Amino acid sequence: MQKTILGGTGVHVSALCFGTMTFGGDSDTSTSKAVFSRCMDAGINFYDCASNYAGGRSEEILGDLIENLRHELVISTKFASQSYKDPNLRAASRRSLIETVEKSLRRLHTDYIDIFFVHRSDWETDLEETVRALDDLVRQGKILYPAASNWPAWRVMKAIAIAEREGRTPIRVLQPMYNLLKRQAESELLPLAQSERLGVIPFGPIAGGLLSGKYAGGAKPDVGRLLTNPRYQDRYKDPITAEAIERYLAFAKAQGYHPVSLAVAWVAANPAVSSPIIGARTPEQLEDSLASLDIEMTPDLWKEISDLAVPAPLPTDRPDDVRP
Repeated sequence: MQKTILGGTGVHVSALCFGTMTFGGDSDTSTSKAVFSRCMDAGINFYDCASNYAGGRSEEILGDLIENLRHELVISTKFASQSYKDPNLRAASRRSLIETVEKSLRRLHTDYIDIFFVHRSDWETDLEETVRALDDLVRQGKILYPAASNWPAWRVMKAIAIAEREGRTPIRVLQPMYNLLKRQAESELLPLAQSERLGVIPFGPIAGGLLSGKYAGGAKPDVGRLLTNPRYQDRYKDPITAEAIERYLAFAKAQGYHPVSLAVAWVAANPAVSSPIIGARTPEQLEDSLASLDIEMTPDLWKEISDLAVPAPLPTDRPDDVRP
């Protein structure tokens, strides 16, 4: 599989990153092992996890799978503050970040984490506190690159400025949601990433399955995130979204592309994107995402697909003041 460089880190990662949210949840241990094996066969060296996936079980399964391959792989995981009942573990403070990293290291059977994401913004903890704690973990060798997931652009830039002012390690990688239906990242976050040479590994390239076609015509499959997750149901409930999905699926069919492959290829083609995160419950489900690498995403094709959905709003009313 083709490799790409993760922002300005110099780290070479596979063109696709595999997200292990299904490990220990939708995929049992044996199925997770089969999915991981197929990823390795395909040349994926980049795996993303989180401390709260399946109550920590995802990290445990991933840790077992990578134990003898650790230095061949790039591993990211996330501090998921909202998953803890103890308020002192929910804050992105030195106390909770250090404790969370220690637990993740044990579950992953490793002595370092390549990329460590703060999963969501913590509005009660001083950002200086979070930046210093992440830098301490870098200096201890427990994490290599601090990262942020689901943060707005201004907060990322503020954290970078704090790090520069105090001589700390800055945020180096971002993990936003990004797909044809949800393009907020195009307004400021992706241009920021290009400007500051940040790696970007977006999640949700097929919009919770909506761009796969499995919900087309009101179909209700046996399993699917949109069937059980209220957040996803609310996220994509706009009628304009439904219209865009219909146009997209019709376009993919007319052009002879599998909709999953085309959706992943479209995300990957954004110049700010390093490696889209793909997911699968089974090895078979993985194939359509892997096939995205076979699509030649020309500028004309990218624009045709982009025009099927509502674009992201510009950050200013003067288009000539926006970086192209």
